[in-house]
Amino acid sequence: MTRTGYIAFTLILLLSSINKAIAQNRNTLIITEDYLVLQIDLKSPSKQLDSIFNIAGITNFNATRLLKHDFSDLKNDGWAMTSHENSIFTFRWPLTDLNNNPQNRPYLVTTWVRQPGGEPGYPDRIKYGINKYKKVTAFQLSSGLTRFILPGFTDAKRVFLSGSFNEWSTLKGLMTKTDGGWIIDIKLEAGAYEYKYIIDGHWATDPNNLVQMNDGAGNVNSVYYKYNFKFKLPGNSQAQRVMVAGDFNKWDADELIMEKKDGGWERDMYLNDGVHNYRFMVDGKWMTDPVNPVKVKDEKGDINSVINLGETVVFRLAGYESAKKVFVAGDFNNWKADEYSLQKNGNSWRLPVVLIKGNYSYKFIVDGKWITDPQNPYFSVQKGQKNSFLAVMPNHTFKLKGFSDAKTVVITGTFDNWDPKGYTLEHVNDKWIIEFYLKPGKYLYKFVVDGKWIIDPGNKLWEENEFGTGNSVLWIEP
Repeated sequence: MTRTGYIAFTLILLLSSINKAIAQNRNTLIITEDYLVLQIDLKSPSKQLDSIFNIAGITNFNATRLLKHDFSDLKNDGWAMTSHENSIFTFRWPLTDLNNNPQNRPYLVTTWVRQPGGEPGYPDRIKYGINKYKKVTAFQLSSGLTRFILPGFTDAKRVFLSGSFNEWSTLKGLMTKTDGGWIIDIKLEAGAYEYKYIIDGHWATDPNNLVQMNDGAGNVNSVYYKYNFKFKLPGNSQAQRVMVAGDFNKWDADELIMEKKDGGWERDMYLNDGVHNYRFMVDGKWMTDPVNPVKVKDEKGDINSVINLGETVVFRLAGYESAKKVFVAGDFNNWKADEYSLQKNGNSWRLPVVLIKGNYSYKFIVDGKWITDPQNPYFSVQKGQKNSFLAVMPNHTFKLKGFSDAKTVVITGTFDNWDPKGYTLEHVNDKWIIEFYLKPGKYLYKFVVDGKWIIDPGNKLWEENEFGTGNSVLWIEP
């Protein structure tokens, strides 16, 4: 064989092997402009099918039924079969129909100005939120994970997803490259999150996300809401347009259009913990929720339905049988002294209040006299005032072992601007304890034992400070 013939023969073998490899790789997930396209070969080994279904975010499929051409699992996940040839089946999942939110007015790319209280890149408490996408490229999977898709950028070498959910890390959130773009699944709790993509070292907002927020430091980030609530209105099958509105969106009756479903209307959204008044508007007429028995009359005399999202805290004050009026006030209601009235119950006073997770200071007001809670061993100091302290849905317990002879132990740190009077711990058995709710992030702290500042002997993490005495370090993971 001549050299030229040998090269030609080798090239034919090489091309043949490539075509054979392509033919064998019949399980793919492709990102197109309007769809996710899934192609599967039922003759593939089970491990290959498991792998492609995992990439596609399908966790509830049944391989046995698939082999019998029963694709109900895929259909329930929103996949529609578009073609099949022999053992090759193709399915599509629309990016344009997910979380559909038709509007009277067109979408506008709006930049929200951050309100005081939040940190740059971290949303402050947001009452509610709805996602708005040109193409829906961030959504919740049936597994509970949240999927982010970045179409295009196929020439990029590495793409990261970074945001408030991973402390804006440049090392975490590495996305997987697939045909037509990049993809990643992450675990999120319900809430509002700012994020960006890092494409070969360059930061970029999500080109398909219409909701953006000024981070307070001169930058603009994309915003994603992990939904946690569904409004439902049964019946009204003849209605043309159904809306839901409430105090959370300033009663804007043109914003939250409900989607017609079997047996009624629905609207998914993110809704922050707390007490919310709401009503439905059906073809221009207001109505309360017919299946919600909790209703209240507002200042205008209108009847609203009420939902309570959060933790029910029961404030109790024993004794004071001769008192005429007892109230409770705190930073949860801006210390309004006459808003939350306790009801007398035998030889005590009682009031349930729904509070969102967080740390609260409070006092009782007995016939005009402010007192701390005599049954609560925890205290906080704000502007020189000693108040009772309460953590709702706490996620961390500070503990200090020993020091049984100490009279008082308090904790202070970056969470209270290093107030030397801090928060008073309770002495339980051989340790001092206090529970806190802390947002994800880094905290520095110290204990103050009878006036003496010490780092946490039970915490190996610490860093030096400007005084050379060190601070303990606490990281709260998202």
